Amino acid sequence: MTVLKTSLRNFFAHKGRMALSAVAVLLSVAFVSGTLVFTDTMNTTFDKLFASTASDVTLSPKDATVDDETPQTGRPETLPASLVEKVRKAEGVKDAQGAVISLSVTVVDSGNKNVGPTSGAPTIAVNWSANELRSVDIASGHEPRGPTDVMVDAGTAEKHKLKIGDELRTIAVTGDFKAKISGIVEFKVTNPGATVVYFDLPTAQRELLGKEGLFTQITADAAPGVSDEKLKSNIVAAVGGGYTLQTAAEVADAGREDVAGFLDVMKYAMLGFAGIAFLVGIFLIVNTFSMLVAQRTREIGLMRAIGSSRKQVNRSVLIEALLLGVVGSIAGVAAGVGLAVGLMELMSSMGMELSTEDLTVKWTTPAAGLLLGIVVTVLAAYIPARRAGKVSPMAALRDAGTPADGKAGLVRGGLGLLLTLGGAAALWTATQAEKASAGSLWLGLGVVLSLIGFIVVGPLLAGGIVRVLGTVVLRVFGPVGRMAERNALRNPRRTGATGAALMIGLALVACLSVVGSSMVASATEELDRSVGADFIVQSSNGQPIMPQAQAAVEKTPGLSHVTEYTWVEATITDPKGKAVKKGLVAAEPTYAQDLRRDTTAGTLAKAYDPKAMSVGSDYATEHGVKVGDELTVAFKGGQSARLKVAAITSDENNVDKGVMYTNITTAEQYLPADKLPKSMIMFATAEDGKETEAYAALKDSLAAYPQYKVQNQADYKQDLKDQVGQLLNIVYGLLALAIIVAVLGVVNTLALSVVERTREIGLMRAIGLSRRQLRRMIRLESVVIALFGALLGLGLGMGWGTAAQKLLALEGLGVLEIPWPTILTVFVGSAFVGLFAALVPAFRAGRMNVLNAIATE
Repeated sequence: MTVLKTSLRNFFAHKGRMALSAVAVLLSVAFVSGTLVFTDTMNTTFDKLFASTASDVTLSPKDATVDDETPQTGRPETLPASLVEKVRKAEGVKDAQGAVISLSVTVVDSGNKNVGPTSGAPTIAVNWSANELRSVDIASGHEPRGPTDVMVDAGTAEKHKLKIGDELRTIAVTGDFKAKISGIVEFKVTNPGATVVYFDLPTAQRELLGKEGLFTQITADAAPGVSDEKLKSNIVAAVGGGYTLQTAAEVADAGREDVAGFLDVMKYAMLGFAGIAFLVGIFLIVNTFSMLVAQRTREIGLMRAIGSSRKQVNRSVLIEALLLGVVGSIAGVAAGVGLAVGLMELMSSMGMELSTEDLTVKWTTPAAGLLLGIVVTVLAAYIPARRAGKVSPMAALRDAGTPADGKAGLVRGGLGLLLTLGGAAALWTATQAEKASAGSLWLGLGVVLSLIGFIVVGPLLAGGIVRVLGTVVLRVFGPVGRMAERNALRNPRRTGATGAALMIGLALVACLSVVGSSMVASATEELDRSVGADFIVQSSNGQPIMPQAQAAVEKTPGLSHVTEYTWVEATITDPKGKAVKKGLVAAEPTYAQDLRRDTTAGTLAKAYDPKAMSVGSDYATEHGVKVGDELTVAFKGGQSARLKVAAITSDENNVDKGVMYTNITTAEQYLPADKLPKSMIMFATAEDGKETEAYAALKDSLAAYPQYKVQNQADYKQDLKDQVGQLLNIVYGLLALAIIVAVLGVVNTLALSVVERTREIGLMRAIGLSRRQLRRMIRLESVVIALFGALLGLGLGMGWGTAAQKLLALEGLGVLEIPWPTILTVFVGSAFVGLFAALVPAFRAGRMNVLNAIATE
């Protein structure tokens, strides 16, 4: 009980000093809890949506799942209308209905603006039926009653300011058609961002599928007392095989599996960054308790002198850490719920609507947050607690606050150097790997060892690096600058730990900057070397190019040629009888000009001859294929062909690496017209001297189809750069959490060091140091610590990034580019971070009463 009382007294006596450490725990726990609440809420939203829309049993074409279609053909697989009656007559069926669902549509308003989502969610066109009332209510207007009526969901109507009577144009593979909004529906559960339009059944069949009498799926409801599984088996008995049947639970599972990949990536990425924040927070907690123990050395010595054992002292410090962990974790769990709500609002602003009514906080979330926060805090305080337990009773006779660890131990330095050299060796081994998969293991080992090595050896490095930084940055400030330098050098272990917290976040920033810049530079070089086409036309949402849009491209004036490019699935059998599923690029012969590919044998132009093809060098080597061999190509959904290998392309190139080519007319011979994929990309080359005019004309030709974008090579490169930049910005935003925690560490270190040096500060003020000079000294000390951490982090990160780029070179990204502007900006920005971190400690130091400070023991 005495130990508990002592711990509570010390905790509340230093509550101001504990606050920043508690904030670090709070932020880290909030990120973990917020991530779990957010992903659980997403799962709840989708589960409710799937449950509300699924019938007891759904019948789809073979190898298809609910709402599935072949995007490249532009139209879903279909079922004959006669099948509905067979399903309806199956034993145990209460009712059965056919449905038409298509995801390969684009809907534009009267201003030719795409009303589809920009979040990656689909635009869905369906026929209106009584089944839809399971998931939606008609909020206003009426259901579609003819070919000129369309209904739209309320979210889309609100976002695009649509109202009843407005005209919408739907672009499908069968052509464009217009209809006026007759009604607006509201979802009974949250619609996660999809745009949904409803047509009457004949219109949906005719305009989306090409003719009436077809459905994309058939739904069946069970009679009372009939289970879904029993109903499924009864329908199979009635209609036979050759179809995909799913119960409501199976539909929900399939839908959940579709979104699980996206949610898992988001979840584990965010938890990874939370882990980084926890790692940085450990340094803050270790520093806080180390300094508190150092400041209470005399007090602990007195406790030991009057009978406290080492275990009691040790336990007292750990109880303080436990209290810190509990307070910070409880606040963190609460903040995590708020963070999850904020993320939901952010996703809603991006088009993925999520309702707070679905907010899901499982008991495991606060349990995980509390457990993680408390365990990490107590473990971080363990070393300072052991150090406190080793304080002898004789310490009561010494001055309080005397640093006992002014120099880093030789053992620590040797261990740090060994780990750093081991990390460097692993990174070098990664750069010498012949396969990226093998090299990535060495890269991971090198990153871990070098990071730990730098953390351990940090105090040794602090002495030399701070002196150099002091000479360059601080000496211009005269005696105040020299005092700031000496204060930073006074306790290398503390300076090293404080700088290491900032080092971790900046090392990751530098590494990712190098990798991102190298990827862009490599892709740009490859595009310059390989791409001969002037223009690239493709969809912004992954849809194929509709025939009407393709015709518009082909009629554009000022183009010397236009190339169709599509992807067909096939099973390739080599001369030895070994079969593999592959994709072939079916293109026009001009594609050989649009994309320059080196060949190791044969001539690529010959691959576009009738019944000819090319293969990649890796495939040729693995399967013993040479020019002149014939391969059996079984086109999916079509016939088999014997195609002659006319060329072997080099797989040293990154663009179209491993791709096999054939003429699009060859694919047309062996695939039915309705199975032939539409062009996914089109390439175009301008007539000599007419590049600018052709570019403008091509944009005008596709103005009526906003889902497609026209890019010249400069546009394409900028788009690639923007995509990488957006990804990096997201990562930098997540890493900001770790950097914020590191800044809190600098603030805490300075605040506690000011308290530790209270008497010293009073004496300096007494002999003439002004308030302004005192504040400047503390700010400069903070700046040099921040620059020390930045220098270590940026150097380490560039090393990681360089090693990672060598592995990317094995995949064709062979250009190493160091983004010096970014690196220098981050380094200079670190100085401002140091200035910001010192504002409050410097202000408090300047307000000290001189006489009271001198009288402090």
